[in-house]
Amino acid sequence: MTAEETPGRPRKIIHVDMDAFYASVEQRDNPELRGLPLAVGHGEARGVVAAASYEARKFGVHSAMPSVTAKRKCPDLIFVKPRFDAYRAVSQRIHAIFSEYTPLIEPLSLDEAYLDVTENLKGMELATEIAEEIRQEIKARTGLTASAGVSYNKFLAKMASDQRKPDGLFVITPRNGPAFVEALPVKKFHGVGPATAERMHKLGIETGADLKACDLVFLQQHFGKSGPYFYWVARGIDERQVKPDRERKSIGAEDTFTIDVHDFGTAHAGLQPLIDKVWRYCDANRIRGKTVTLKVKWADFTQITRSKTVTAPVSSSSELADIITLLLSPIFPVSKGIRLLGVTLSSLDHASAQSAPQLALAL
Repeated sequence: MTAEETPGRPRKIIHVDMDAFYASVEQRDNPELRGLPLAVGHGEARGVVAAASYEARKFGVHSAMPSVTAKRKCPDLIFVKPRFDAYRAVSQRIHAIFSEYTPLIEPLSLDEAYLDVTENLKGMELATEIAEEIRQEIKARTGLTASAGVSYNKFLAKMASDQRKPDGLFVITPRNGPAFVEALPVKKFHGVGPATAERMHKLGIETGADLKACDLVFLQQHFGKSGPYFYWVARGIDERQVKPDRERKSIGAEDTFTIDVHDFGTAHAGLQPLIDKVWRYCDANRIRGKTVTLKVKWADFTQITRSKTVTAPVSSSSELADIITLLLSPIFPVSKGIRLLGVTLSSLDHASAQSAPQLALAL
């Protein structure tokens, strides 16, 4: 029986979230950018903000915001192009720190992860002390700050890490967990996006207390498969385990064109870097997949997807390119411009790629 399965014993979960990660790496590596409003991304008309420094956030700039909007909010905003190799290298150093405390690490992205420290490698009793020590180690070894949330389940640990950003630590105990959730606006719940929040507001659900007042049948009727999740987390209950072997469901890459594309040749050429990027990841991680999906976003922001599933896993980048071409061809001629194209490989299979050579490449 594992620590997570021990009845009656609260788990000790930490959620670590790096502060403005991409932007902080850029400011660390270039002292001239420190203290200035900074956006990682492309400043062109079709660009999107990948990350924003806290100086930029004061002006309302945030990730996923169109660059033109960001510039309008902050005329002095400085754009730097992303350096994902640098971010991945720092992320690896951070995860090496995590592994000194527990093998139960569930990465969510380059800059955040869950850790189960119920049983930990250093024999430390208090999860709060572990979280603080990890934050200090991250600062000492990378020069960057991290915020951490400590609680008895993943949902509350995630909520806690947002409470004292940047460079903060917050603890939610089993005693105060339910009350914390009841007071929390539903729009801040992990798993509640803007559309879901709007639907909840229309139903008169504004806070965790309002959500807790709804029965399970009602929540399933209005929110489908997410209903049980909302029902339990509204009560401070989340039984999900920290899964270090969290498998990817798909591998994808996409890009936005600077100018809308109307012809097949330009669209086809624009797909090749995406195909290469997906395949590099597949080779580096010995992954193959059977389902290929093409994503097309039009100039009016509507989008379509076209997929094809083959009987045997795709075995080469050229085969992936051939399938993508088959999916792309029928949409031409187009009646409106193409803004974005994406390539995704799913129905993944690790075993089928065991004989493939592992390349020293990373996505």
